[in-house]
Amino acid sequence: MNVAAQMFGDEGYAAVSTDDIAARAGMTKGALYHHFTDKSALFRAVFVQAQQQLVATLTDSAADAGDGWDGLIAGIDAFIRECQRTSIGRIIVFDGPAILGRDQARVVEDEYVGALLTDALRRLQEAGQMREGDSSVRSRLLLGALCEAAVVVARSPDPVGVRKAVLYEIVTMLDGLRVHKDAMLFSQPRRSDRTT
Repeated sequence: MNVAAQMFGDEGYAAVSTDDIAARAGMTKGALYHHFTDKSALFRAVFVQAQQQLVATLTDSAADAGDGWDGLIAGIDAFIRECQRTSIGRIIVFDGPAILGRDQARVVEDEYVGALLTDALRRLQEAGQMREGDSSVRSRLLLGALCEAAVVVARSPDPVGVRKAVLYEIVTMLDGLRVHKDAMLFSQPRRSDRTT
C-alpha cells in the first residue's frame, strides 16, 4: 500500500494504473486484486492511511504547542502545512473527494481529522476557553474551511505567504468563538447590580 500511496500522491489517481502499482511493488496484478477489489478500493485504503498519518502529525504539533488555543492553532497550521505537500494535498484534498465522492470522503474525514477537531473543540469548551455550542457542527465547518484553505494554498504561486494569510484569517474567525478573560470580567454583574 505504501507504493500505491507514493504513486497516487506523486502522480495523481488518474495517472496511475493498477499495472503500474503492481509492477513497482514487485507483485502480480492478481495479487494486488487479492487484497483490493479494484483501484478505487486501493485508493480508499490509501486515503484512510493518509488521514491516520495526518492525525498523528496534527496531534504531535498540538502537543508540542501546549494545551488550549495554542495547541488548536498549531494543529490547524500543521493541517495546512501538510496539505501543502503535493503528495498529501493531492490525496486528501483533491483526489479523495473526487474519487471516493464527497459523502464517502466525509465519512472517513469525520472518523479521523473530524474526530480530532471535535475533541479539541469540546475540550476548549469544557475548559471555559470557547463559547458553548455544538462541537461536532463546529468541527465540520472548521474542517470545510481547512480543506478550502489547503486548496487556496496549493494553487497559489506563493504558497508560504498565502499559508500565513490563510492561517491568520482562520484564527481571526475562530477568535469569535473564544472566551477572552477581559470579556469575562465585563460580562459578570457588578456588585451594585446584584444588590438591587
